[in-house]
Amino acid sequence: MYKKFVTGLFLSSLLTILAFADQVVLKNGDRLTGSITKSDGKTLVIKTDYAGDITVKFDAIQSLTSTGDLHVTLGGKTAVGPLTTTGTDVIVTTKTAGQVEAPIASVTLMRSPAEQAAYEKSLHPGWEEGWAGGANIGFAFTAGNSETKNLNIGFNATRTGAHDKLLLYETSIYSSTSKLAQQPIPTQTTANSNNGGLRYDHDFTPRVFGFGAGDFFNNALQDLDLRYILGGGIGLHAIKTPNTTLDLLAGINYTHENFSGLVEPNPLPPRSLITTLIALRP
Repeated sequence: MYKKFVTGLFLSSLLTILAFADQVVLKNGDRLTGSITKSDGKTLVIKTDYAGDITVKFDAIQSLTSTGDLHVTLGGKTAVGPLTTTGTDVIVTTKTAGQVEAPIASVTLMRSPAEQAAYEKSLHPGWEEGWAGGANIGFAFTAGNSETKNLNIGFNATRTGAHDKLLLYETSIYSSTSKLAQQPIPTQTTANSNNGGLRYDHDFTPRVFGFGAGDFFNNALQDLDLRYILGGGIGLHAIKTPNTTLDLLAGINYTHENFSGLVEPNPLPPRSLITTLIALRP
């Protein structure tokens, strides 16, 4: 009697779990239970308690059943609701339009509510979100016939949105020497420059975009306080894949330079000295 009670309780619990779990039945007879996460029409991801996320080929699926809502794109239109399949068709039971039925082959996207929320957030990220990049710092010291110190600092950061991209970058280099050929000399700066800038792209179409950019540079050894280049124009995404990007740009630039500390190579003598020299000529 006790064993029958335990067995019945186990089967009841199992049926309860299955009733509240999404199910994927494969053409080879395998059955997966869990929560359907997403699909791009080629593969489907289901999150299970026993094996984590499992990815299966969409054309290997015999039938689908979801207990919760899914955002399903069918032939360019999106329906939201629990999903089931019958034969070669998929049925989405919506709250507003009732049952929406279409061939399984017409499914191009499928997202759980959590995946849909994450996707919609990615379309309009906050300015503090979506950044990727890196920074580096390097220092080198040499001693021997010469003694030198070199410091390099650089960083770049890119924020990519659904239809725009912002790029920031900066590099600095400083170098000095204090001995040449065993002879101590006053410390001399051999490099001291900073370069930074930004560029903003905004897509007008999937291939065409507009851009604006600014570059800023200074070099203490050249007495260059600031050189800035402002520009903008039109660009073309010639190649745009997750692994390769090639942009072609056309536009105009404005360059301005400001120097300080420059001395005239042959300054004119004072006016009074010129007058005296002329008066003393025979």
